[in-house]
This record gives sequence, structure tokens and C-alpha cells, in this order.
Amino acid sequence: MGLVKNLSIALVTAGFIVLAAAAQAKASLTLEYDRSIGSPGFAPGQLFVPQGIAVDSQGNTLISNGRGVNPDGTPNYNVGNKIEIFSPSGQYIGAIGSGGTGPGQFDEPTTVDFNPVTGDLYAGDVYNNRINQYDSQGNFIRSFANGSFTPLKEGRLFFGPSGVTFDKDGNVYVGDFNGERILKFTPDGQQIGVIGGTEGTAPGQFQGVAGVRISPVSGNIFVADQYNNRVQVLDPNGNPLLAFGSTGSEPGQLLQPIGIEVDDQENVYVADSINSRVQVFDKNGNFLTSFGENARDASGNPVPPPALTGPPFGDPLDLAPGRFNWTGGTTLKDGKLYVGDFFQGRVQVLNVVKGSTTGTTKVPESASVLGLGLLGVGATATRFRKNRQLKIGKLEKSPV
Repeated sequence: MGLVKNLSIALVTAGFIVLAAAAQAKASLTLEYDRSIGSPGFAPGQLFVPQGIAVDSQGNTLISNGRGVNPDGTPNYNVGNKIEIFSPSGQYIGAIGSGGTGPGQFDEPTTVDFNPVTGDLYAGDVYNNRINQYDSQGNFIRSFANGSFTPLKEGRLFFGPSGVTFDKDGNVYVGDFNGERILKFTPDGQQIGVIGGTEGTAPGQFQGVAGVRISPVSGNIFVADQYNNRVQVLDPNGNPLLAFGSTGSEPGQLLQPIGIEVDDQENVYVADSINSRVQVFDKNGNFLTSFGENARDASGNPVPPPALTGPPFGDPLDLAPGRFNWTGGTTLKDGKLYVGDFFQGRVQVLNVVKGSTTGTTKVPESASVLGLGLLGVGATATRFRKNRQLKIGKLEKSPV
């Protein structure tokens, strides 16, 4: 079966194209489940709300892990607040950082990645409002961008550094979620530029800068524009080129995209968070394939996100391959896509199989089936960031 297109294309400004609807077709690639890393819980090596993911040169997986909070809302620095490290076989082997406000410590680590030029590791530190930089062995080098990230905004719970990526010179680009912008730094943390900065729906405007990735091919900047339910593509200077995606749960539609990756053919992988799936598009925004569906309870009903109180896990957990309770942070390495299973305390690893001419596309239930209105969803996406009431007396027990 050939490619069946249903594209509505409109020129919004010179050189900028909006794709209002995407195509469904047999994919030129497919995603296949490989394995999972981590398990839900608060003990060493367990995960709760994994946000950032990176893979080092030895194949170890690094996962930024949660923020501990006491029942009264005050920080508990002994819970989470680390970048957990797992071996290529998935065994827990240690951590980078610790909870606190001092040098190299975290008060909720988020985005994390290695600079391909210098080899250094950069990690967002939300409540400390900064970026922490380490060498390839995990030794702390410096913090920078202190106080640069926009605080909480009315109607949102998410804030802080939201995505990190690098250009061919090793310069560091970091999303400022509520600042509707991307900050550009030298490898040693000196700010040298800003992209965006205006809230809205027009080309180059944003409503929640989530994942940010620079194409290894063109140098174009791909941004998950979370509350606009779209992906924006900018040229290396930050000028808008293209946007694709629309609000919904059909193929090619999005509900609050978060993680984003770009491969060496400029295929775009998007963590479609509330739809609990990953979608793949070509460089022009044409839909290729998707993988994943909502976690289910014993009766087959979708499992909702957790409540504001209690541990940040779905109830019940559904740890079957390909089942997610919201997809989140991502990374792409050596033909494998790593996807955070937000409210199930694990990372699912998917094989990227290119050149495929068969395969099925899994389409999750619509948001209405989940009982999630778009207004309520915005708060749910980051309920773990504020007023989290963990059951601290049970921290050493896995909820599985």
C-alpha cells in the first residue's frame, strides 16, 4: 500500500509551513520493544518520574531521578535527586550527584545529556535554577545559568530547564520552559544567545518549551512545543521554518509532547506524553509510525495518572512491554530509542528498525476515554513538581 496523504498545508509567513494534519501509512521504519531499565520505587536503583535520559560512550544509561518531598511539602534531599546509572545490561551501578543546594547537588534533576564535542555531562537542576556540568566520569565541574530560568507561571506547574542539546561546535542550548525560549551557552557556561521568548501560537512563539534537539544533519533546531501540541523546526539561527502536529489522539496528532529526538536522516521521534506513545515523523512532518499505548487495569480500562497525594505511580502498574502511563524524556543512541515511562518508574528501550515496509501502528485511546480534559491535563503533567506528598515511611519499599 502506498503513502496515503491527508495534508493541509498553509503558508503562514515566508518560508514557514504548518502541517495541520499528518499522513498514516506503512512506515519506512518501525519501533520494536527491546527491554526495560529500572523499576518503580524509592530504593537505590529504583525510579520515580524519570525525566532526563542519556547514554554514555560505554553504553551505560543515565537517568535523572525525581525530587524527594516530605508530607508537608518541604524537600527531602535523601530521596531521588540523583542521576542514576545503569550498566548496558540494566544493572544499577551507582549515581552522580546528591540532594541539596551545594556544588554538584540537585533539587530535582531533569534534562541530561553528553556534549559530543567535549564529552562533558550537562544536567538541569530545577529548584536550584541552574545547569550542573560534570566531566565524562561524573566529576563536578561547575554550575552555570544560575537564576536564568523562568519560575512558575499561573496555570502551569512545570518550570525550569526543560531540554538540553548541542551544536557542532559544542555550544549548549537549554530550553527555558516558562520563558518560552531557548538559551545558548558556550561549553563553559557563558551565555551567548537567546532564541524565542514570546508566548503564543504564531511561528517562533511557544507555549512551554519542552524537548529541544539539534539535527546532526542540517543544524536545524527541533522543539517540542508542549501546550501548543506541535513540533516547531527552526533554522540554526532560530528562525521558524516548519510546524507540524495538531491537538488530538489520532495518528500525527499530539497531546503535550515532551521528549524529542532527531536521527541522521532527520526523522523526528516525539514522546506524545498524554497519549502514552512515541510518534515518528519524517523531516517534513509527515507521520511515519507510532509505538505504545496506555497502561491498563485488569478490566482493560486505561490507568489514569496518579493523584496529587501519594507516590507518583499509576495504580495499578501495567509493566507489559509497550504500555506507558505517559511518555516523557527521551534519548536516541546507536539505533535505540530510550523513553521514560513517567508514572511507572522505568525507561523502555525500543529498537529503531529502518527500511521496514510492514508493521502495525498502535493508536491509544482518546483523551476522552481517559477522562482527561485538556484543562485538567496541564496540571497533571507535572503534579510531581509541587506539593508532592510522598509516603516517606515506605521509601525503601517498591510499590510493585
